[in-house]
Amino acid sequence: MKPIVLDHPLIDHKLSILRSVNTGTKEFRELASEISMLLVYEAFRECEMEEMEVTTPMGKMMGHSIDENKYAFIPILRAGLGMVDGVLKVLPNAKIGHIGMWRDEETLEPVPYYFKVPSDIKKRIAIVLDPMLATGGSAVNAITELKNAGVKDIRFIAMVSAPEGIAKVNEEHPDVQIYTAALDECLNDIGYIVPGLGDAGDRIFGTK
Repeated sequence: MKPIVLDHPLIDHKLSILRSVNTGTKEFRELASEISMLLVYEAFRECEMEEMEVTTPMGKMMGHSIDENKYAFIPILRAGLGMVDGVLKVLPNAKIGHIGMWRDEETLEPVPYYFKVPSDIKKRIAIVLDPMLATGGSAVNAITELKNAGVKDIRFIAMVSAPEGIAKVNEEHPDVQIYTAALDECLNDIGYIVPGLGDAGDRIFGTK
């Protein structure tokens, strides 16, 4: 499935500041939240709507609503936590799950250590959050775990993606739509996106 790369001046502006080595922790967090909000806005462009009657000061009309109980946001720990505030501003009643992984720096493979999702997750549309889609290993692992839990409809949102990560997700899970703010050039020899923005987790939490 072809990734949806958002082409919008406002996102490009915010992402350019986010990438800068001179952007500090506070501003990085704020920008990550804002970009996430804009990404989830696009991810819901094709969402299912329900009719509802609305009474305005001038009378009645038929409007539309989204059933927020159909959705769950699933950040991949720890960097994915930096996207949660932004997406909840768009859909505040959605449930939140967590998938924890750390990356083996020798093999570059993800090592899962935590999985906690809503008990009714199989009835929901799961939207996986991770700022960086690099090698694709964490994304594939997270999607596989959600499918094993019975989830039928999964979407993936990243701020910055590499072609290698896109290809891996498409190969392993061709039914999952990817939304990203940028598709960068490639991965370097240690699995980081180039030009990228560095380690998103370290920059969000100020750990490096």
